Amino acid sequence: MTRVIIAGATGWAGSALARGVAAASDLSLVSAIARRAAGRSLGDALGDPSITAQVFAGAKDALAAGGDVFVEYTLPDTARANIEAALDAGLHVVVGTSGLTADGYAAIDRRARDRGRAVLACGNFALTAVLLMRFACEAAKLIESFEVIDYGKLHKPDAPSGTGRELAARLGAIRTPATGHTTSGEPAARGATLDGVPVHSMRLPGFVSSVEVVFGQDGERLHLRHESTGSAAPYVAGGLLAIRRVASLAPGLHRGLDRVLDL
Repeated sequence: MTRVIIAGATGWAGSALARGVAAASDLSLVSAIARRAAGRSLGDALGDPSITAQVFAGAKDALAAGGDVFVEYTLPDTARANIEAALDAGLHVVVGTSGLTADGYAAIDRRARDRGRAVLACGNFALTAVLLMRFACEAAKLIESFEVIDYGKLHKPDAPSGTGRELAARLGAIRTPATGHTTSGEPAARGATLDGVPVHSMRLPGFVSSVEVVFGQDGERLHLRHESTGSAAPYVAGGLLAIRRVASLAPGLHRGLDRVLDL
């Protein structure tokens, strides 16, 4: 039985994952973190009396219950401290929070190696997003010009999304794309550059979280796009898989759900 702690357990994705963990026969949800619901049972907060885990305001109290895997699903400004506290307590970590920077990930990698624990950070737990990244990396080996477009809801707090960051990092590791000569006008109109890859973030009503990479060469284009709708269901199966397999990884930081998939 793997003992699980979820930070952000009352959020949109975190609550769906919490229900999935609670229903799994091989997992045990031992505690949760959610500031507004602190002091209550998670079942009371989610309207599901079968979930008995207690909710705490911070990582220190939640970790006192003991555990094997810590799931981070809060916000960028609290994520790193939560992850490091979990590593210091001897837990492996699964990260679903987006918005962490490259410097933040580097610090987490060092901490995980020092503690002999694995961290699996997934920009997206949906299988279709994982496949998008795999297909895009194959295309980048053959096509030298490409850019990433990141779509999110109007009030999404981070830009680009975790999925967009992870995709740019993977593509940039393959090659720096050819993006043409320097243009006149407003430089920001060409988007941010992450790992050498142009990334454009749109924040509009009607989107949840989607990402697209466009490849172009003379006379042709290839569009690869992942679309999320209004349900958190696509993230649950991937989240459960990450929880079950993170301990099998070597100590340190690992990026992407495909690290524990047989692809």
